[in-house]
Amino acid sequence: MPAHTSFDLIAHNQAAWDQLAAQDCEWSRPVTADLIAAARQGDWSVHLTPGPLPAGWLDHVAGLSILCLASAGGQQAPVLAAAGAQVTVFDLSERQLEQDRAVARRDGLSLTAVQGDMRDLSAFADQSFDVVFHPISNLYVPDVRPVWRECFRVLRPGGSLLSSFYNPVVFVGDRDPALAGQGLIRPLHALPYADVDALDPAALTAKRARGEALVFGHTLQDQIGGQLDAGFVLAGFHEDRQPRPRFLIDRYLPTFLATRAVKLTGA
Repeated sequence: MPAHTSFDLIAHNQAAWDQLAAQDCEWSRPVTADLIAAARQGDWSVHLTPGPLPAGWLDHVAGLSILCLASAGGQQAPVLAAAGAQVTVFDLSERQLEQDRAVARRDGLSLTAVQGDMRDLSAFADQSFDVVFHPISNLYVPDVRPVWRECFRVLRPGGSLLSSFYNPVVFVGDRDPALAGQGLIRPLHALPYADVDALDPAALTAKRARGEALVFGHTLQDQIGGQLDAGFVLAGFHEDRQPRPRFLIDRYLPTFLATRAVKLTGA
C-alpha cells in the first residue's frame, strides 16, 4: 500500500507552503513597489526558470487574460497585472495567495486570487484564459497529467501554456553528502520518483514532522508527453542551469526545463 494513503498528502503540502510563506522564503517574498512601478512603464520580466524567458514566449501581455497556476507568492502575478494583463493566480496555499493580495492592495493592482489544487481547475469555465503561466510546482502533486488536461481545457484556442519543471535526473541520485564530497553520483531511485515511496519510513516520518513539502519526480513522458496527449502542440523548449547548485548533478547539465505549448485554433 502506498505510504501516502494513510494521510492527506495535499493538505500536508498546503500546510508546508503556508509555513514557508510565513517564514519569508525565496518564493514567498513579494516584489517591491519600485518593480511594480517599472512594470507599469513597460519594464518588466517574469521567470519560469532562473534566467529570462526565451524571446517570443511572452513578449506582450497587455489585455491578455493570464492564469498564474500554482505560482502565488507575490511575484509573477502582480508584475503581469502591472504590465496590463488581466491576472488570476491559483495556488494551494492561502498564505502564498495572501502575498499576491498584499501587493495588489499596496500598489493598487487588480488581480484575482483563488485557492485550490492545480489538478482541478473546475473553478474556471472552458476557454477562460489566453495564457497559463506555470513555473516549477508540479513536483508537489503525485500525478501531473490532470494538470495538463485542465490547462488545455481552460485555454482559448490559440492560447499558450508556459510551464517549467525539473529535469527528472535530479531525483535519481543518492543524496548522501559523503558521496557528493567525493564527487560521486550514485543512482538510487527509479523514475517516477516519490518521497512517499522512496524514503524509508523513519526518513519520511521525519520529513513530515519537519513540515517539509513532499515531492514527486515525474518522467518526461508525463511532463512533455502528457502535454502532447492533452492536445497541445509543443512550440518551444528551453533548458536552464541551476545558478546555486544544490546537488552534484546540477554542476554538469541544465536541470531546469521549460516548455511553450500551444492550443491550436479550432482545438
